[in-house]
Amino acid sequence: MELTAINKQSTEDSKHVNRTNEVLPRFNFNRHVKEAGLDLKPLSIETLQINVGKLCNQACLHCHVDAGPKRTEAIDRATAEKVVEVLGMHPEIKTLDITGGAPELSEHFDWIVIEARKLGKHVMVRHNITVQFDGNPVTGESKAYLPKFFAEHQCEVICSLPYYAEYFTDKQRGRGVFQKSMDGLKRLNDVGYGNEGAGLVLNLVYNPVGAFLPASQESLQADYKRELWEKFGIVFNNLYTITNMPIHRFKHDLVRRGGYEEYMTKLVNAFNPIAAEGIMCRTMVSVNYDGTLSDCDFNQMLDMPLEKRVPQSIFDWNAEAVLNRKIVFVDHCFGCTAGAGSSCGGATV
Repeated sequence: MELTAINKQSTEDSKHVNRTNEVLPRFNFNRHVKEAGLDLKPLSIETLQINVGKLCNQACLHCHVDAGPKRTEAIDRATAEKVVEVLGMHPEIKTLDITGGAPELSEHFDWIVIEARKLGKHVMVRHNITVQFDGNPVTGESKAYLPKFFAEHQCEVICSLPYYAEYFTDKQRGRGVFQKSMDGLKRLNDVGYGNEGAGLVLNLVYNPVGAFLPASQESLQADYKRELWEKFGIVFNNLYTITNMPIHRFKHDLVRRGGYEEYMTKLVNAFNPIAAEGIMCRTMVSVNYDGTLSDCDFNQMLDMPLEKRVPQSIFDWNAEAVLNRKIVFVDHCFGCTAGAGSSCGGATV
């Protein structure tokens, strides 16, 4: 599907997917957890992940956020300040993970990064490489400064690159994305990212192009490092493999093609109890652009807040209550527990 067509469908897709979000009986995640003898309680709050908005210069086919150039949802200054306040209150929260949309398009993005670094937090940015060239689709503001900004504040940069070949990357993310990605990665390399001893971490993310489970993270990383270096002179630190989650735009595409039940069956059959023990919601809390709290970014996108007995918003933050919550699990959670597992940090086993 071409990028322009995806943009036009974004809102309609979201409405349709919400109507098809029923849980089929055989896809009962809680039952699988119980039968495996697992007790998946929160272990800590090491990471606060914040989605600063849904505006993006792209509209990728697999995007679970339904992000795109026409989305207007965005974090305001009061919510940004509250996030920083909570970070300052808790030394045990070591990492701020900033995502979007293209998070760099938030008017408060730079401020959040600077303030979090002042607090000594490790800042991870889910960087949309092409935004360096496309800029802000609404204001036209250039984002060419980002590599130097990231380096100045020692952010860990995480970039999606569906494959090391142009055809597959452009198929998932839009025409011309691969070449812009190569150029953007070179810019990051030029300021030190991915270079041994520089201390500037550049990680890439692989999502399968279609309804498949990722191959071995270790073997894919070796392939990516070889191909990107030999063909483009690009270096990076780690490759993360992430399973495509059957929600929103990707789920709608599966339903439209008649492949949803087949994909879910594949995830269920690949349920791995060891991978389940390492799921990211056990050490992380997700904050939406409006301050709503969720167990993970995927639950957040389905408007699923934390369980009702604990604070629902960053403005009512209570770390003890959040740490002692019951995690809300539903059918898409099979995506995090299939095979070697999947999290924002890649495979869990």
